[in-house]
Amino acid sequence: MTTDTTLYIVAYDIPDDKRRKKVHRVLCGYGAWTQYSLFECWLTKRQLIELQAKLGKHLRDDRDSVRLYPLCGSCQGKVITVGSARPSEPVTYIH
Repeated sequence: MTTDTTLYIVAYDIPDDKRRKKVHRVLCGYGAWTQYSLFECWLTKRQLIELQAKLGKHLRDDRDSVRLYPLCGSCQGKVITVGSARPSEPVTYIH
């Protein structure tokens, strides 16, 4: 990654399936899906602002929560995973 990007851990808690799917789709365009409600995203300042604006369009302030935790680049190599592998998107085959 370039030095002008920061690693963000993005966690979300959205009870409504429709809004949760929309938020998931937005986040897929910005980072790696690593847990069911968690993404790892390398973002510039501009991308961070853009992502916040896009997410805000799909959230209800009284019910939904999205948290973005910035991490230093060296912290990524220290991440410990216990348990199952990361989730994967379902594969669609078109015949």
